[in-house]
Amino acid sequence: MGMLKPTHIILLVVIVLLLFGARRLPELARSVGQSLKIFKSEVKDLTADGEQAPAVAPEA
Repeated sequence: MGMLKPTHIILLVVIVLLLFGARRLPELARSVGQSLKIFKSEVKDLTADGEQAPAVAPEA
């Protein structure tokens, strides 16, 4: 029940084509790829920060 069947995938592709058009799909894919690249680098930076010594909070 939870699996995507080939007909579901085809239907999703047709809907995406209708919504965005064939001309905008490469631009959309490029922007999604860049967003994922930035997200991965930020996550990597955050995990690298967590491995370093914890920052000492200033005394008030």
